[in-house]
Amino acid sequence: MNETFLSRTLRRLFAGGSAAGALLCAPPLLAQTSPPALQPPQTPTAAPMQRVEVTGSSIRRRLAAETSLPITTIRASEFAKQGLATAQEVLNSIPMNQSSEGSTAAVGSGTGGRATADLRGLGGDKTLVLLNGRRLANHPYFADSVDLNIIPVAALERVEVLRDGASAIYGTDAIGGVINFITKRSVEGAAVTFEGYEPYRRGGGNEQRLNLSGGWGDLERDGISAWGVIDWHQQSPLRATDRDFSRTGIRPDRGMFEVSGTTFPANFFSDLGISGNPYYPTCQLPESPPLPDAPLCAFDYTRYVDNIPKTRQFSAMGRLSRKFGEHTGSLEFVHGRSTNEALVSPPPLSGIGVIMPGSSPFYPGNGIVPAFPGLTGEPLDISWRPLETGRRNNFDASVTDRLLASLEGTFAGWDYNTGISYSLGKARSVFNGGYVIDQRIIDGVAAGILNPFGMQDAAGRDYLANSLLSGEYLHARIHSAAVDARASRELMALPGGPLGFAVGAEFRRDRAKYFVNRELASQASSSGSADAQDQSGARSIWALFSEVNVPVIKDLELNFAARYDHYSDVGGSFNPKVALRWQPTRQVLVRGSFNKGFRAPTLFDLFGPQTTTNSSDTYNDPVLCPGGVPIPGANPNIACDQQQQVRGGGNPDLSPERSRTYSAGIVVEPTQNLTVSLDYWNIRLKDQISSLAEQTVFGNFEKYRDLFVYNAASNQLQYVLLITDNLGEVKTRGLDLSVAYRMPRTRFGNFSANLDGTYVNKYDYQNEPGGPFTENAGRYADATPVFRWRHNLLFTLVRGDWSFNLTNRYMSHYTDQNTAVAPEFFNKVGHYSTWSISTTYTGNDKAELTAGIKNLFDEKPPFTNQVTNFQLGYDPRYTDPLGATVYMRLTYRFR
Repeated sequence: MNETFLSRTLRRLFAGGSAAGALLCAPPLLAQTSPPALQPPQTPTAAPMQRVEVTGSSIRRRLAAETSLPITTIRASEFAKQGLATAQEVLNSIPMNQSSEGSTAAVGSGTGGRATADLRGLGGDKTLVLLNGRRLANHPYFADSVDLNIIPVAALERVEVLRDGASAIYGTDAIGGVINFITKRSVEGAAVTFEGYEPYRRGGGNEQRLNLSGGWGDLERDGISAWGVIDWHQQSPLRATDRDFSRTGIRPDRGMFEVSGTTFPANFFSDLGISGNPYYPTCQLPESPPLPDAPLCAFDYTRYVDNIPKTRQFSAMGRLSRKFGEHTGSLEFVHGRSTNEALVSPPPLSGIGVIMPGSSPFYPGNGIVPAFPGLTGEPLDISWRPLETGRRNNFDASVTDRLLASLEGTFAGWDYNTGISYSLGKARSVFNGGYVIDQRIIDGVAAGILNPFGMQDAAGRDYLANSLLSGEYLHARIHSAAVDARASRELMALPGGPLGFAVGAEFRRDRAKYFVNRELASQASSSGSADAQDQSGARSIWALFSEVNVPVIKDLELNFAARYDHYSDVGGSFNPKVALRWQPTRQVLVRGSFNKGFRAPTLFDLFGPQTTTNSSDTYNDPVLCPGGVPIPGANPNIACDQQQQVRGGGNPDLSPERSRTYSAGIVVEPTQNLTVSLDYWNIRLKDQISSLAEQTVFGNFEKYRDLFVYNAASNQLQYVLLITDNLGEVKTRGLDLSVAYRMPRTRFGNFSANLDGTYVNKYDYQNEPGGPFTENAGRYADATPVFRWRHNLLFTLVRGDWSFNLTNRYMSHYTDQNTAVAPEFFNKVGHYSTWSISTTYTGNDKAELTAGIKNLFDEKPPFTNQVTNFQLGYDPRYTDPLGATVYMRLTYRFR
């Protein structure tokens, strides 16, 4: 009897869990329902409601629904049921999050394996990520955003997403919005949870998670509580060749031929101007196909890339709280560690001086390697990938720690919250295989030991084995020490209610250091850090902020906020905000806001090491190979249709970004069971901090001629300078739509439907101040697309002890990157729509079981000819290469 996919998957998921069935036969738990979005006015006899803190405000409020700002809340219990295993996946389900760079898209990108969020498509550096309302240390690489991989998912109670600028409250980075991960305040008893994910298709990508949590004491009842969480998660690698849509960069059916001229067997160029390959046209299929218009071989590097790297995350969090009358003191510690092991193609050895003399036994025609017409023994410039060294393996690890001591409570009629914290972020990158010492390769070919045209003999294999690099070549640290305090109270009675007032201050000291192991990194040009230097920087920041909530009349309130930040290195910034909330009837709420925002350049933006690495796409050298035709004496294996060198890094002359944001919205609740909200937003950003896209610069050599740096002696292109700079403006606007329907109770159970969607009407940007605007909405421009429409649709049925979820995530089509491809190959990237289903059983007070299928219909990512990422055939930043995936989650509680 053959084992089916379903039986095999269930066997692997439930291995060791045969006792699960015995746990599912106890009295049912009571189902909880959420209140409607618009609350009726409270009568004078209503019991006082507990004050809560709302993301985007310093004033403690009676109800979260009272805020004038658009906030999306996702509860941990809900994203656990939907099989969202990481913080990155949780944020990917939010439509206004236009992209989320994660470990999947980071293969070969040099980002240290970090995962980031990107509200409104403005970039991860303009989305502020908080943990319990306070900052974490940013990832040391780029220092512009928190690595989502280190968020303690198992400790979360909910995630609040403020879909509005908030620099007036939080300072820098909050231009696109704020994401606040909020943890549980207390835990009683202990619990263990296991999660497993198994893709339908063969290959890798399966996931496991184990977390332990426990605590004792109830803060309100006992006056003291303590709890802790330990969480471990891992995912196995998935190779590009494990999926038919990503296994090759050669797709003649779609007009794609993305290859490298640095190949195996090696291509050569002689002093007489002859270029070729002694094994042409046989070459070595399928990795090295012949070029159709030259006697050269190409290299299909996509076949060696990982779609998903091997990742591991470990996080731990502990909190001790104690009440002192009306005051509560807390001590909190968070630790997160993330590792990423990304594999790409073997090292490209081209343009570094690998010269083969005519005396080499491996010279074409000397008896071992076939002869090539026209060669007379002159030296050959070699372009070679030594396959026997294996794929380049880059191991990245990042660690974040935060220790926070806080005190909150009520004093003299003021609600206050103050804290002192220290955060440390560390990251390191390690050569873990496949990287070679350039000079040994140069010497080995020159001495006739290495054969770049075939497999090595015993001496060559031994020589290559002793030419591998191993060890840490890059290390970075970022320290942040902060003290903050804020207080709020009701000052006076107004016709519409009490006047709320808040005031606060913050001081922070940030330091960053970047260490380059020059002895190691300088030996491998393919590392990207061969010429990088140590760098460091520090700054002090202090801020004052205030907020006033004015209930003008019973149903109309205004909110004013302002903040002044001063940076010791880039000066000060004042940012105001005004918001309005008007509820003319019980069923209608109108809201709006205007605010100014800013983002100071990070310490990495200012002082990050400048590194030189390969471009993601292939280009012609505009001087040595204009229009794809090499000039006399130019080596086409280096100059024509090849990956070129680009140099990026810090720029100490940067100025802060500044923004203006407008928003207006309406919430309608025609019946108690239906809530509809529509919010318009408009953001204008000036002096954007970024680097020019390589596609832009290579596409207009005359305009950007000064960025092309050539070697004066050889006239060879050394690199294109793409360091961080202040570019032009960004203008974007759109609509957020939310619909929540709760069907009246039926004999089948409680049914609800929720739709959250974002429509981007406009996204235009400039690549330099005063330059022309590039349209990005609905099309791939330079380096990314901006989706016109994204939505998340959730159907839920709760019936007794069971709940069922059906989820649809949708992204609209867009115009592809390479519009020059012939029209018959279609230049539209199709929409991407996936359905997922899950069920949860809660009929036991000690156990809870969830099982489901993600991407139920095994939807493949739509084809795209993008070459911004190393994975080709699809875009790893927005789509899932795994396909249909079965998952199971079991929680057992110890009472």
